[in-house]
Amino acid sequence: MQRFMPILVGLLLVLAALSSCVFIVRERDYALVFSLGEVRKVISEPGLYFKAPPPFQNVVTIDKRILTIESSDAERIQTSEKKNLLIDSYVKWRIADPRLYYVTFGGNERAAQERLQAQIRDALNASVNVRTVKEVVSAERDKIMSEILSTVAKRAEPLGVEVVDVRLRRIEFAPEISESVYRRMEAERTRVANELRSIGAAESEKIRAEADRQREVILADAYAKAQTVMGQGDAEASGLYAAAFGKDPDFYTFYKSLEAYRSSFSNSSDVLVVDPSSEYFQFLKSSTGQAAPAAK
Repeated sequence: MQRFMPILVGLLLVLAALSSCVFIVRERDYALVFSLGEVRKVISEPGLYFKAPPPFQNVVTIDKRILTIESSDAERIQTSEKKNLLIDSYVKWRIADPRLYYVTFGGNERAAQERLQAQIRDALNASVNVRTVKEVVSAERDKIMSEILSTVAKRAEPLGVEVVDVRLRRIEFAPEISESVYRRMEAERTRVANELRSIGAAESEKIRAEADRQREVILADAYAKAQTVMGQGDAEASGLYAAAFGKDPDFYTFYKSLEAYRSSFSNSSDVLVVDPSSEYFQFLKSSTGQAAPAAK
């Protein structure tokens, strides 16, 4: 047994040396092969690779996936109207040049995130400071994100970093101006509502006036037609009366006298002062219904 011990130790040493010469690169990583502190090779394809044993060569892996930087606190940024906004953003980024990235940040992901956050803050200030609240919140929000993405991407390129996307997640008014903004918005909405009510009232009066005018026209036309019809009826009635009474003038005189008597004595309380010998009572004095002869 003691005779095989040196062999076992030798095998273990050989295996240890071989294991230190083999490394695996995963799909999610870059591998930087260093030789005496200098980057000799950058491996981006996954697989099994070989290297010289330490201290001649060593390997450092860097994440090549798309990473996210989310701001822990909303940035306070002033608009062109001197209004403070609280803007919460996030950025998607990844390592584009592993060698340059490692030289710049020493493989420290936290340092890279802080540098990118500072650049985003500067680009955000530059875009928001020249715009109004309305433009930032809605009208030019997409344009602001595009400007920030373009600016930060150019600044990040010399750092070995590619900025994939920048988004403004939340935009709010600072607490000290929220109340005044709400009051102004309420006043503006009230003004618009009153204006719409005024327009509605004017339209209502206009419609009523037009309806009244049409009503008067219709009534006038109807009255004119009614008067025409009544006139035609009276004319026809007068013609019929004239034709009928023209056949017997005495009967016509008698009939008209009866109508006069009926009209005069319709109320028992009425008092009529008339000369009894007048022609008004000519039929009352006749027992035959014929007109009495006039007094001479």
